[in-house]
Amino acid sequence: MKILSLLGISIITLMQPVVAAEPPVLTLKVQKISGGLMAPTAIAFPTAGEIWVTEQTGKIRSIKNGKLSETAVLDLSSKMPKLNKGYEERGLLGIALHPRFKVNRKFYLFYSAPSTNANHIDVVAEYTLGASGVADPGSEKIILSAEKPDGNHNGGCVQFGKDGYLYISFGDGGGQGDKHGEAGNGQNMTTWLGKILRVDVNTEEPYKVPADNPFVGQPNIKPEIFAYGFRNPYRFSFDRLSGQLFAGEVGQDLWEEVDIVKKGGNYGWRLTEGTHCYNPATGCAIKGIIMPIMEYPHREGVSVTGGYVYNGKIIPLLKGKYVYADWTGPMWYLKKVGTAWQRGNITLSNIPEGLKVTGFGEDNTGEIYMVTNPDTGPSNSNGFIFKITK
Repeated sequence: MKILSLLGISIITLMQPVVAAEPPVLTLKVQKISGGLMAPTAIAFPTAGEIWVTEQTGKIRSIKNGKLSETAVLDLSSKMPKLNKGYEERGLLGIALHPRFKVNRKFYLFYSAPSTNANHIDVVAEYTLGASGVADPGSEKIILSAEKPDGNHNGGCVQFGKDGYLYISFGDGGGQGDKHGEAGNGQNMTTWLGKILRVDVNTEEPYKVPADNPFVGQPNIKPEIFAYGFRNPYRFSFDRLSGQLFAGEVGQDLWEEVDIVKKGGNYGWRLTEGTHCYNPATGCAIKGIIMPIMEYPHREGVSVTGGYVYNGKIIPLLKGKYVYADWTGPMWYLKKVGTAWQRGNITLSNIPEGLKVTGFGEDNTGEIYMVTNPDTGPSNSNGFIFKITK
């Protein structure tokens, strides 16, 4: 979620991207689930027939049987900084239901809060849904938070893994080029910024650090870190069958990438952008860096929006393929063939033009949904939820 300009930075290719003959274009359709949303960012599926959608401006809206409720499940707008009506990356960005949500009614949000010392604070908090279907703002338990020097590159994704732990993405601190400290926040292991974290929220304390986190007990390293070297992992997800973690990593000037995130992995930023040197522009040290499974240049798009591996039944041809998009609208799937990943185009034959793809969701049957905004920020109520169909 950002606007980029090409700065003419010289780069070298570290390795050739994994490419093969493109698989066929898949022509699919969408079913409109709801409109009238203010900059939707993420969705969750609390019960059969119900969808929750987070609006960037702070509300969780409920959709039951296609009807958008006027009453918010929760309204955090009073807790957030004043958002720009034009381009804006802060706000209510992520939602995850506890794996035992049906029993404990707990869910988790990622949102921006005001700060007196920085641009804002990124907050991950737990809430409990009341019997009336509305969450009490007073039920908030802050899990963790981090000050952000700039308003962009917030990450903002929260998801539970098969292990029952909560995974959280933080961007690098914002601005251009991760100019934070000597090596940038992405490579600085004393900060959560530029990382994907993993914590255990099944405790009376805000959280515990899982004993098998990769850096537990190592000096001068935050033990919550699961993987590092990210610029802005805005959206990530787990394949519900394999458990693999796929992340869309938003690039800087020239390259967008998709990663499979592994425990303890270094994904390169700010040393690399995609498979290419960034800082330094040549001769960067790549030993130990995990390269993306796919990248694309900015002539094809400007900001990747990570999606999901399709595990539904409606679209058999899409089974087992990773579906993702660029914020500006192009959509693709990745298919693994041997050790390589092939990219195919997805054409949606009946979707309005000019929509920004701000997120994806997966329902309890494995079907994939997408949320869109026609603008670059929360300046309208013309956001949509679509279900991808054949």
